Amino acid sequence: MTETVQADICVIGAGAGGLSVAAGASQMGASVVLFEKGTMGGDCLNVGCVPSKALLAAGHAAHTAREAGRYGVDAAVNGVDWPRVHDHVKGVIAEIAPMDSVERYTGFGVRVVQAEARFTGPRTVEGGDVRVEAKFIVIATGSTPAVPPIPGLDAVPFLTNETVFDLVERPRRLLVLGGGPIGCELAQAHARLGCEVAIVEAARLLGNEDQEAADVVRLALRRDEVEIHEGAEAVHVGRTDDGVALTVRGEDGESVLTGSHLLVAVGRRVGFEGLDLGRAGIETDERGRLRLDARLRTNNRRVFAVGDAAGGAQFTHLAGFHAGIVIRNVLFRLPAKAETALPRVTYTAPELASVGEDEATLRAKGIAFEVLRWPFAENDRAVSERDVEGFTKVYVSPKGRILGAVVVGTNAGEILSLWALAISKKLKVGDLAGLVVPYPTRAEVVKRAAGSWYVPKLFSERTRRIVRFLMRFA
Repeated sequence: MTETVQADICVIGAGAGGLSVAAGASQMGASVVLFEKGTMGGDCLNVGCVPSKALLAAGHAAHTAREAGRYGVDAAVNGVDWPRVHDHVKGVIAEIAPMDSVERYTGFGVRVVQAEARFTGPRTVEGGDVRVEAKFIVIATGSTPAVPPIPGLDAVPFLTNETVFDLVERPRRLLVLGGGPIGCELAQAHARLGCEVAIVEAARLLGNEDQEAADVVRLALRRDEVEIHEGAEAVHVGRTDDGVALTVRGEDGESVLTGSHLLVAVGRRVGFEGLDLGRAGIETDERGRLRLDARLRTNNRRVFAVGDAAGGAQFTHLAGFHAGIVIRNVLFRLPAKAETALPRVTYTAPELASVGEDEATLRAKGIAFEVLRWPFAENDRAVSERDVEGFTKVYVSPKGRILGAVVVGTNAGEILSLWALAISKKLKVGDLAGLVVPYPTRAEVVKRAAGSWYVPKLFSERTRRIVRFLMRFA
């Protein structure tokens, strides 16, 4: 018999966005029902951010040992025990999982229903043996790996981010289809752990990023002996006796790459199959995306979407931001809008991090700007660590407002937070130039880059004349 439950908010999906809405709303006094058909924590915990960073950490450890000689330390990698690496990755997931567990959210007062949910009306959702009549509904169903329509792919076993972390034996030669952040991160992690790796990218490696910064990452991948095939379109996939064969077409015609495993990392797709959106009167566009307003509401004003389901950039931190927007709209009737300068990081070594407008966009919009930069080669912390690769670059308006920034280098994601705060608070370059930053830290590149805006004025002939005049009366 179906149980009918009355709730203030019904959340469909227990990934980062859904969990944030559920926990926040429940702890603020709303009654919440949360549906999840799979594993609590969603992609980020189970097959995305967490396991990928754990695998990268293992790769970085091996790389550090191999490079220890530059510090006068003799070390070596005696071998990579892949089953132990696999256990390390799964152990990290298990350690974080209680934070996203049914028990924890039940403790917050959330009713968790572990079943696939679907709409049965504008304000009703059913799943398992539970029917929820809610004042508001939040779609937080995430995304799935995109699978390109390459001839032969459907007949060949291949990996995605949902399966690659289950490998208990090291791939002999991994072919990575896709040179975006996911492809680059996993390619480097596997290469540093002793796998032969080749990346196949139809356009440019990290093509959505600043290309000067992407060049730094490209060079690092090649040092790690990752083969990079850019401008190479995959046209066919077939089996071999011991793996797969990928036929690619580039400027020089067709060639065949062979490997033991194929990882498909060409992006992610958002779909709403099984939700019965029509029964709630919810519209999608010609690409199947939800039609949302700036407040993340569908055309059914009682239904919101967060995270990947909202159809924009696919980041866990954006899903968390979306959750706050929904809570302000639903609980407090505040017309909050999902507008922010979104930071993003590719967690290769070196990391590549960006926030705000990029150079190409600023030029396309006809916005006047100046480029300020500072290299890690002139940062004392980076020099002391023998790790000077990369730089920071910032775009500044003629009046000194910070429009966008890029950092490529070790800990770039951490350093970017300074630029992100400055942009979100509409600070000017002088605010960061005057910031007292601990010495020696890599974050000094932010202060140095900001301070360079004043160099032409401070060290000009006019300034020297003024100083000489004033010193006469000292």
